[in-house]
Amino acid sequence: MLLFSFEGGVLSSIFVRNINKRSMSVLVNKNSKVIVQGFTGSEGSFHAQQMIEYGTQVVGGVTPGKGGTLHLEKPVFNSVEEAVQKTGADTSIIFVPPAFAADAIMEAAEAGIKVIIAITEGIPVADMMRAKPYIKERGCVLIGPNCPGVITPGEAKVGIMPGFVFKQGRIGIVSKSGTLTYEAADQVAKAGLGVSTAIGIGGDPIIGTSTKQAVELLMNDPETDAIVMIGEIGGNYEAEAARWIRETGNKKPVVGFIAGQTAPPGRRMGHAGAIIGGADDTAAAKMRIMRENGILVAESPAEIGATMAKALGVTA
Repeated sequence: MLLFSFEGGVLSSIFVRNINKRSMSVLVNKNSKVIVQGFTGSEGSFHAQQMIEYGTQVVGGVTPGKGGTLHLEKPVFNSVEEAVQKTGADTSIIFVPPAFAADAIMEAAEAGIKVIIAITEGIPVADMMRAKPYIKERGCVLIGPNCPGVITPGEAKVGIMPGFVFKQGRIGIVSKSGTLTYEAADQVAKAGLGVSTAIGIGGDPIIGTSTKQAVELLMNDPETDAIVMIGEIGGNYEAEAARWIRETGNKKPVVGFIAGQTAPPGRRMGHAGAIIGGADDTAAAKMRIMRENGILVAESPAEIGATMAKALGVTA
C-alpha cells in the first residue's frame, strides 16, 4: 500500500479514507456523499441535476432560509452542519457568489466536510487568505476555487465538466484550465486510453491544492498509470511539480502542456492567476523546466493523446 504525507498529512488522510471505499480512489468515488452549497440557485440547480444524472451520490444541499424543503427531490438544509448531521455528507461542491464563497468554504470545513470543491470564480484574495489556513487546520482538502471540479469516470462527477467526454481508464489529469481538462480527456480517449481521475485545480491566484499536490495524489494511486499535467503562464506550480516528479524518481510517465505560449509579459491571459511576473513564468520557460525533469511536453492540446500513447508505448 502506497501512502504519503504533506501539508500536515491532510491529503494523506483523504487518500486513506478513499482506500477504504474502493480498491483505490482519488478524492471522489461512487461512495462519496455530496452536498451542494448554493443548491437552489440557477448554477447550483443546473449542475446538481447533471451530477445526479451522472450517478453522483448527491444527498442534499444547503440554502440558508430554505431548510426543510425539497429541491430536485433532495432535502435542503439551512446549514452545512445540519446537512452533515442528517446525511453523513463528506464532500461539498460550492456554487456561492464570490463575496460569500470563502465563508461557505470555512463553514464546510467547520462542519467536518473533508473534500471541498469550490467552483466559484473571483473570490477576493483577502478572503481566500483567511480561508486557506482555516481549512488546513481542520484537515480538509480544497479543490479550487475557479475550477471545473473532480471526476472519477463512471463513479462520481463533482463539478461542471461534461461527463460524457471522460472515458474510464488509467490516465490521471491535473489541470489549471477547465476547457483544457475536457480537451485532454477527449485526446486521451481518441488515443484509445481513458481517465482514472481528472482534477481541475483552479485558476485563481490563491487555490487550495497545487499542481504538485494533485500530481502526488495520482502518483500514489495504483489505478493511475500515467499523468497529464496541464498548466499555464504565471506562478511556479508547474515548475514545483516537475522538480518533485524528478526528485521522486519519475515513477510514472507524465505528459505536460502549457497554455499561453503567445502571452506577452505583464498581460493576464484567462485566469486571474495567469500573468507572467518573472523569467520562469513564461510558457517557454515552464516547458523547458518540464523537459529538464523528464516530462514529455506536447506543443499543442491536439498532441496530448498521441504523446501519452507514445509515452506508454501503445499505438494511438
